[in-house]
Amino acid sequence: MKWLVTGGAGFLGINLIRHLLERGDSVVSLDREPFDYPERSKITEVRGDIRVKADVERAAVGCDVIVHAAAALPLYPPDEIHTIDVDGTRTVLEATAPRRFVHISSTAVYGVPDHHPLVEADRMHGVGPYGIAKVEAEEVCLAARKAGREVAILRPKSFVGPERLGVFALMYEWAREGRDFPILGRGSNRYQLLDVEDLCTAIVLAGTLPAAQANDTFNVGASEFTTLREDFQAVFDAAGHQRRIRSLPVAPALWALRVLEKAKLSPLYPWIYETVTEDSFVSIDKARTQLGWEPKFSNKASLVRNYDWYCTNVDRLGAAGVTHRVPWKQGALALAKLAFPRHA
Repeated sequence: MKWLVTGGAGFLGINLIRHLLERGDSVVSLDREPFDYPERSKITEVRGDIRVKADVERAAVGCDVIVHAAAALPLYPPDEIHTIDVDGTRTVLEATAPRRFVHISSTAVYGVPDHHPLVEADRMHGVGPYGIAKVEAEEVCLAARKAGREVAILRPKSFVGPERLGVFALMYEWAREGRDFPILGRGSNRYQLLDVEDLCTAIVLAGTLPAAQANDTFNVGASEFTTLREDFQAVFDAAGHQRRIRSLPVAPALWALRVLEKAKLSPLYPWIYETVTEDSFVSIDKARTQLGWEPKFSNKASLVRNYDWYCTNVDRLGAAGVTHRVPWKQGALALAKLAFPRHA
């Protein structure tokens, strides 16, 4: 098969492309950024913008399945989040009809839930520019499905694996340096993640199964996860410095982060620090029964796998930025290292 992957130069994009190449498929990557990976000679690279119909049409020539993975993340300016995540989704849909479309959404569409586990029929209520845009992008997809297009929507939990940095690079750096790591509260809440390899297998199923199975909306996440403290501790155990996860009192820490946010010194955006102390997990029963999908990796295994990749590649990592492929700026958290000294 021939696949078009929008956002092919991103964290999910490169992992999906490698997965598809291992299957023997051919792949086209559409991205504004260069595809600077060893697999460059094995794919067709199209540099372009998903908001430009001509760019999408040029990339989609001969493709059987469209995987729409390109998105603006929460650290982008609000207007850019909307034009990329909503207008871009509409443009890609219109430019690639009538081919199978796999839309990578997010569990951010559920907003701040009042129950767990979340199921696909729960109401969508986006919070902030990113969450709102993800809801609106799904509405664009649902309208296309209602009009007869085959559109599979996947709602993954936060996914980790090779090439993933972003907010996780903060924790990995501290683990590698032999420091204890602070978290808000006790860390006794359950926070489900997802390994990117498991997401790739879900995407392939959504792109290849008959419409009777795939033309629907699915949550995807790890089946095995414990508490946030236990899952994060697995990284520090793997680092071998006998360092621990340390609790910070929630109220004063939140106050400090909000002040730092206003001063643009916070290493985290509000959605993370306002929800990280809460449970966050979804039911994956529908994907299991309807797609026959089964995740292989637990939270702990995914985090340690990602940490091992980080340690192997830390010397070649790029400058801090706002994508998942680069470390996020540590901001005031760098000063907090003074309270968490290194240990051999």
